[in-house]
Amino acid sequence: GVAEARARDQRRDQIAGAIHTPSMSPHLPVTADEIANAAIEAARAGAAILHLHARDPADGRPSQDPELFRPFLAKIREATDAVVNITTGGSPHMTVTERMRPAMTFKPELASLNMGSMNFGLYPMLGRFKTFKHEWERQHLENSRDLVFKNTYADIEEILTRGTENGTRFEFECYDIGHLYNLAHCLDRKLVRPPLFVQSVFGILGGIGPSPEDLMHMRRTADRLFGSDYQWSILGAGRNQIPLATIGAAMGSHVRVGLEDSLWIGPGKLASSSAEQVSRIRTILEALNFEVATPAEARRILDLKGADNVAF
Repeated sequence: GVAEARARDQRRDQIAGAIHTPSMSPHLPVTADEIANAAIEAARAGAAILHLHARDPADGRPSQDPELFRPFLAKIREATDAVVNITTGGSPHMTVTERMRPAMTFKPELASLNMGSMNFGLYPMLGRFKTFKHEWERQHLENSRDLVFKNTYADIEEILTRGTENGTRFEFECYDIGHLYNLAHCLDRKLVRPPLFVQSVFGILGGIGPSPEDLMHMRRTADRLFGSDYQWSILGAGRNQIPLATIGAAMGSHVRVGLEDSLWIGPGKLASSSAEQVSRIRTILEALNFEVATPAEARRILDLKGADNVAF
């Protein structure tokens, strides 16, 4: 019946996770020039913050080698004043020390931080993608069947402490309700200070689901824990990206879109770029009579240190 079909759809959506590999879309940027151009286009489309990963240009494998970040950071800095947000997630297969290398080298205004250990199931995508350009891609997905993405309290404290020493603030990626409580624990211990930038992530297998009810539960819990001390943002994986961002925006959230989280721009249609997704959500926001924040406004809202205080 209808209820059963809806449940199946939600389960399918929940496995449409992030950390895509080059074989999944020809539009994923891999080289430094491709990453820089994609980021600059997204900024021109209206993105105030650019969340950046690097890849080995030889085979597209995720990498936290600072020397792979350096060329595209320089190009982005020259072309736009958008806030640069460097990942400390990298890949679930990396150690915390590896994951911290680019943030420690370049001292960005903002870095991402996953707020808890979790199962991170990408393996169901093996049923959707049959051929791969590089063998590591298949193994990357298969290995997630027996993978815990490790983010212990010690890991989180290390990333917070070392990053804060450089003046870097954090996008707290919360994949489930318990991650909000972990962040509240860090606030109680004064490891973080308001305003907290809380990125609610929906639709990754192992985390909270992608339904509007899940979004409401996240919002209620964050309101109760943080009151006026946080800025809320929505990240929906796969085809949930634009619908959940729209619901969140109507409730007062910021929004995050891009090819890391979804390859799609419509049913069965691959997005040509992150900029195309930025343009789509910007059209929706402006239709709702919202104004898109400039980079300067984002810096003020999140109390960032400013682009003159980074190391790139």
